[in-house]
Order: sequence, then C-alpha cells, then structure tokens
Amino acid sequence: MPIQYRFYPTLLNNFARYLRGGSLSVGELLDSINRVPSPTTAAQQRGVSFEDAVVKGENEDQFDTGILRKVRKLLPRPIVETQVYCQWEIDDVLFYGYVDLIGKFKAVDIKTTSSYRPGRFADNHQNLYLHALKRRGIKLMEYVIAEFKPDGQAEVHVESYSLTHPIDKQLEEIRLFKAFLEEHRASITDPKIFTGEKS
Repeated sequence: MPIQYRFYPTLLNNFARYLRGGSLSVGELLDSINRVPSPTTAAQQRGVSFEDAVVKGENEDQFDTGILRKVRKLLPRPIVETQVYCQWEIDDVLFYGYVDLIGKFKAVDIKTTSSYRPGRFADNHQNLYLHALKRRGIKLMEYVIAEFKPDGQAEVHVESYSLTHPIDKQLEEIRLFKAFLEEHRASITDPKIFTGEKS
C-alpha cells in the first residue's frame, strides 16, 4: 500500500490528548500539526538538559549526582547508539522518529516529570518504536523517568513494554488521526504530513 501520511509520536500523543478531552483545542492541535513555533517551557528545557547530562555528561552540575547515577545504572550497557532514527510502515502511514538510545536488546527513552503515575506511558505512541526496531534485535521499550517533585525531592521510575504489549489503542488513534487530517486538510500547512504534497 503506498504511503499517504507521515506521523511522529509527539504529534500522535498530542492527538490522543485532544481525543481524551485534555486541555488541547482544535486550533492548538492544528498548530502542533503545522509545527507553529511555540516557546520552550521550563519543563521541556529541564528534560533536554537532563538527558544531555545523563547521556553526554553535559552540565551535570545542574542536577543531583544521585539522580544521575540512578538513571545511568538503568541504561543498557553497552549503549549501542544514541538518537536512533526509527520508521515503521503501518498500512498507508509512515511512522517515524528518534528514540534516545538503544542497547543490544532494548530501546530507552529518558523522561522527566514533576508528577508521575504508574503506567503513564502504556499507550504512548513511542511504544511503536519497538516494532520499528525489532529487526535490529530490540525486544523491549523502556522509559526511564526522573520525577522532580515540587518539594525538591527526586525519584526514578521505569516502565518496560515488550513486543507483546498491546498497541490496538495507538493503531486506532492513527486511524482517527487520518480522518481528522482529511476533515481539516485545508488547514494543514505542514507539507511533510501528506506524502503527495510538495516539501
């Protein structure tokens, strides 16, 4: 089946949030689809800085050494590759993106949050990376989550998902997202979403 659409996890996760009746309006979702620039939040910057500190050793002094040590202990050894491009064809959709790092058998994405709840990433579209990477021998998608609490305390959590973890919800959201895009096609300005459009 020819590829008609190109989707990445952040876009699909935003759509899932919209479907759940989250704080995302149609206009904000369209801005996300069209990659309208928005200011980086402090939380987003902390996440990028934390990942750089853990993986690259950059600006480690911004974070407690204990939390860096805990997260590093959970990473695969050896780390085979960082910022790994993934793609997987799902019917007429090319799903693509970058996972933070891979070891021999698992892919890891480092997350930060101020409030963690167990199972938070069970339906995350990044779980589809696992299917994109299985031909490389990857059998596990793992989220290593640093929770920076408002009181200054920090904890580390891990969520692991195997190839047998259900992805029915994500696949249904992809189907619904295609319908949403077709309904709002006149408002879509990002040429990368539809493969037949000029880049």
